[in-house]
Amino acid sequence: MSSTRTYGDACAAAHALDLVGERWALLVVRELLLGPKRFSDLRSGLPNVGPNRLSQRLSELEQSGIVRRRKLGPPARSWVYELTDWGRQLQPVLVHLGRWGRLSPFRDLDADISVDALMLALQGDFDPEASRGLSATYTLIFGDDHVTVRVTADAIAITRGDLDAPDATIATDPRTFATVLTRKRDLQDAVHAGDIAVSGDVSAIERLLEAFPRPETAETPSA
Repeated sequence: MSSTRTYGDACAAAHALDLVGERWALLVVRELLLGPKRFSDLRSGLPNVGPNRLSQRLSELEQSGIVRRRKLGPPARSWVYELTDWGRQLQPVLVHLGRWGRLSPFRDLDADISVDALMLALQGDFDPEASRGLSATYTLIFGDDHVTVRVTADAIAITRGDLDAPDATIATDPRTFATVLTRKRDLQDAVHAGDIAVSGDVSAIERLLEAFPRPETAETPSA
């Protein structure tokens, strides 16, 4: 690791923050959890980071062995970034960090959210008890980005890509889906307004949404 910024502390948690504690580093990891991405794809998922800062973070993560860069074979032949095996072990860390962050009374629920951040929220908020008996597959379409969600045996699995014959399909944008997921908006209202298109087993979609009960936020500190 070439970075000169360090806590100088033998604590493993402090060392972990030396590796991924810089601004944007963990969000770069978040954007790669579902698979490799080109630099331009990372910029799309992180629109508020400048290209120079993103390049710096990617370089640091590469040097630390968390991210690697490789060239795809034909016909794409483009360079992509992906997590190493060690880097992928950060997924549960991000899931638990997200669960903790969702308790904050200060989070801006109207802010933009990337597809990958939304899928991380699905993994973190999924409640096996609330989904008891549900077994279904879903294709979520966010423009050109397609995601497959499988709920089986009280567990959820999320992968990037299409499924040949899902039980239900949802086509929308990340922010609209987030408002429905957080109960700020009713699914049928969003469908009638044309902001969400659904097909297949609508009851399975309703059961999927029920599998994400909203936690109560932490108490706001008094003035």
